[in-house]
Amino acid sequence: MTAPGPPGERRLYRICDAMHLLSMSRSVIYEQIRAGRLRSVTQGRTRLIPASAISDYVALLERETRAS
Repeated sequence: MTAPGPPGERRLYRICDAMHLLSMSRSVIYEQIRAGRLRSVTQGRTRLIPASAISDYVALLERETRAS
């Protein structure tokens, strides 16, 4: 389990926020979630993307770029 970040630092992002952070469309975000490449959690009916999942996804893309 990770330690809490500094106060005011966001730990969870709504899909629309993740879209802006990753410069991706809504459909691509959901496609990556379904493929297991981008982790998400649900709270009630809301799907949220943990900040750590966004960092992990960017690292995955960087690894894939270096491998090709």
